[in-house]
Amino acid sequence: MSRDPAADIDQAIEVLRRFRGTRRASARAVERCELCSAALAEEHPHLVELASRQLVCACDPCALLFDGAERSKYKRVSRRVLSLSNFRMTDSQWESLIIPISLAFFFHSSLEDRPIAFYPSPAGAVESLLTLEAWSAIVDDNPALNRMQPDVEALLVNRLGTHRSGGGEDPGRAKYFIAPMDECYKLVGLIRANWKGLAGGSEVWDRIHEFFAMLQHKSEPMSGGLDA
Repeated sequence: MSRDPAADIDQAIEVLRRFRGTRRASARAVERCELCSAALAEEHPHLVELASRQLVCACDPCALLFDGAERSKYKRVSRRVLSLSNFRMTDSQWESLIIPISLAFFFHSSLEDRPIAFYPSPAGAVESLLTLEAWSAIVDDNPALNRMQPDVEALLVNRLGTHRSGGGEDPGRAKYFIAPMDECYKLVGLIRANWKGLAGGSEVWDRIHEFFAMLQHKSEPMSGGLDA
């Protein structure tokens, strides 16, 4: 008789919970695995809950349960960061995506079987109305996008450099990455935390520049036109 992989994963998580025990939290706040309650290091894996698109903090043993798991409610977030050199996107193509600011990330939802676009705002991540025709044209020009892992990797676009010349930006130079989903939400979080007034204030633009400098530092180069 065949077994249900999802049931096997649930059973494994329950074993981990029992193994960890029900220790009380110390006086100092400790971030814990959202599946088995184990204490987490500052750098730890993340999962994406597919139905809600929410990130879940996990310990290494729990995260391993979802490496390549099929028919699961979670997927483990990828760790690779790829800098897409020679990425092709015209201003008119960008405008066709109906993104009101110059930052956005795009990923493929396996549950909905469609591309989805979000952009950061002072209130958090906002979903944009993305047309399939506009996205398909960009993928046709950049076949490397076919190599993104659904749900857990996104095309992260920074076109601030095409409009801003201050704050260390590179005028006229847009930046494109295939990035883990947790990095995309990290960008959303820092904008929400640092935004002040109507224009954001100088601090938030400094934080955005630092974020993309960090992402560039740990990325590997990849040609946007590489075939999948």
